[in-house]
Amino acid sequence: MATETPAIHPFVAPLSYLLGTWRGQGEGEYPTIPSFRYGEEIRFSHSGKPVIAYTQKTWKLETGDPMHAESGYFRPKPDGSIEVVIAQSSGLVEVQKGAYNVDKQTITLKSELIGNASKVKETSRGFELVDGKLSYVVHMSTTTNHLQPHLKATLEKL
Repeated sequence: MATETPAIHPFVAPLSYLLGTWRGQGEGEYPTIPSFRYGEEIRFSHSGKPVIAYTQKTWKLETGDPMHAESGYFRPKPDGSIEVVIAQSSGLVEVQKGAYNVDKQTITLKSELIGNASKVKETSRGFELVDGKLSYVVHMSTTTNHLQPHLKATLEKL
């Protein structure tokens, strides 16, 4: 097993600013649940292949108890398109497609497929790097509510 850090694949290079561990706080809301705040850590890594591995975990700010976790892969293409697959600890899986903008350091995603979900119908995610901080917004629609904001967070690179 190689101990050296592999070279960044050319497809990954435009998003290499994501690589590393990010930590911060977020807020959640939705018409069917009480609003909440959480701590979060996201890690983006690579193996030299044309894909970025993604892991995320959240915890209750008050107690540190785990809340949610998910993992998956970001698959950027040279034309600025991107595919993302995510499996959540709740059992829900997402296949998302979208685009990234190198100059604006943004990624916009919309679900193509939501699997193993009884209520969630659609999701979208937007990531943006501003002043060295990574922020995101997740929108969600369900069987009873249209697409609307659900989660947002701002994270700093460790």
